[in-house]
Amino acid sequence: MPSSADLVQALSSLPHGPEFRFIDEVTELMPGTSAKAVWKLKGGEEFLRGHFPGAPLMPGVLMIEALAQLGGILIQTRPGESPLRNLRLTAVRQIKILGSIMPGQSLHISGALQGMLDTLGQVSGEIRDDAGNVIITGAVTLAGER
Repeated sequence: MPSSADLVQALSSLPHGPEFRFIDEVTELMPGTSAKAVWKLKGGEEFLRGHFPGAPLMPGVLMIEALAQLGGILIQTRPGESPLRNLRLTAVRQIKILGSIMPGQSLHISGALQGMLDTLGQVSGEIRDDAGNVIITGAVTLAGER
């Protein structure tokens, strides 16, 4: 198991600024293989003002982004491989949104790197709520440059 410093380093491998990071903590990491992370929907996020007034909930597309960010960590931590430049989400596959997350709840994100083809990687995963219910399931594809 990687040290806590390795987990913090993995999180810092994301190109996103803190304002658009949907991972608070990487809780488990098998570099380049699988990972788990958590992000808490605090309730003061700007996007909640319009999604939906009086009944806020985490947008599904941002939950998919959280899965993609975990995928980025997996791709960027592959043993023996240099991190890719300009890593971006390029496709979503077989995504199912089965529930929602309200303010005060956390996204429990898990993912596994399914494979790489040069600079293109596919990650499958899911997001669960605090009670363990599956909220999102599917796969994302990310591409970068050497």
